[in-house]
Amino acid sequence: LLTRFLSQVGHEPLPPTIGRNVLGRKVLYLPGFFTYARHIVEVDGKRGLFRGLTPRLISSTLSTITRGSVKKAFPLEDMEHVSNKDDVKTSLKKVVRETSHEMMMQCVSRVVSHPLHVISMRCMVQFVGREVKYSGVFSAIGRIFKEEGILGFFVGLVPHILGDVIFLWCCNLLAHFINTYAVDDNFSQASVIRSYTKFVMGIAVSMLTYPFLLVGDLMAVNNCGLRAGLPPYAPAFASWIHCWRYLSAQGQLFRGSSLLFRRAPIPAASFPID
Repeated sequence: LLTRFLSQVGHEPLPPTIGRNVLGRKVLYLPGFFTYARHIVEVDGKRGLFRGLTPRLISSTLSTITRGSVKKAFPLEDMEHVSNKDDVKTSLKKVVRETSHEMMMQCVSRVVSHPLHVISMRCMVQFVGREVKYSGVFSAIGRIFKEEGILGFFVGLVPHILGDVIFLWCCNLLAHFINTYAVDDNFSQASVIRSYTKFVMGIAVSMLTYPFLLVGDLMAVNNCGLRAGLPPYAPAFASWIHCWRYLSAQGQLFRGSSLLFRRAPIPAASFPID
């Protein structure tokens, strides 16, 4: 988790190495997950790999509890399983209802857990500047409230929610249409294929919505007094849209999405982004 987030903010302390792509051409690759993790251990020890873990666990716990509470408070009425092409309208209606219910649960849980997510990101990014500004959950809560007010706990929330909503609708609708129109009910393995469709769509759609995750995480640490959120690592963004446009212009909207084969940007070098 830490290695990925440091890659997201553009912290590349190790030089790229020369390798070859599938076409045999020479390219520069940034250090992969294991090399980066080894570097963190050398600098911080093994405990360094677990920076921000406590608020992250609390955030995940709050998210799970909130989803369960919302589901119990607003139960979704069961509908009969529909898969025949003769019942396309009924089936689509079922998907829309389920997705709307899932979206509501996800949005509420995201809002409740996001403050701890912000704290976790800031604890992790302190590795870059060797800061100790955020050393504990309660002290971090007090500091953010004092310096940024209540809104400081929700920086980066909008792109995260947008990413969640787009992911849910695209994944569920694509899986529905593939299962309805591309998988024949007469095929003996139709049920097996349908059971994996949503999983495969989830992987594909998550790649497309990754920029929302990246922008949300960068906004969580931007201009908060930590080195990684200030120039020369990044400008002080006026909004998440400003951050998105900046990354897009730099060709960095998918920065940190890969952990193993990370192509160095052009011009390739190991330095903070301008």
